[in-house]
Amino acid sequence: MQAGIIDQGLELMLYGMGTVVVFLALLVVATTLMSRFVGRFFPEPEVEAPAPRATASGAPTGDAQLLAVISAAIHQHRKQR
Repeated sequence: MQAGIIDQGLELMLYGMGTVVVFLALLVVATTLMSRFVGRFFPEPEVEAPAPRATASGAPTGDAQLLAVISAAIHQHRKQR
């Protein structure tokens, strides 16, 4: 009697786990197909990088200005030691 209950429990467990594995595999396949469909028929527009701005005074802009500020801060920190 006890062996029948254990057999039924194992069988139910295998059916349940099999169902979950099959569902997850189908979910992965469906998600992959949808991603390819969206990527093919609705591509993201390419974003153009903005042109660097030139200043009339010749002051550094963007990365050059950031580099100058960081260098000045490091120099001032070392000078205080």
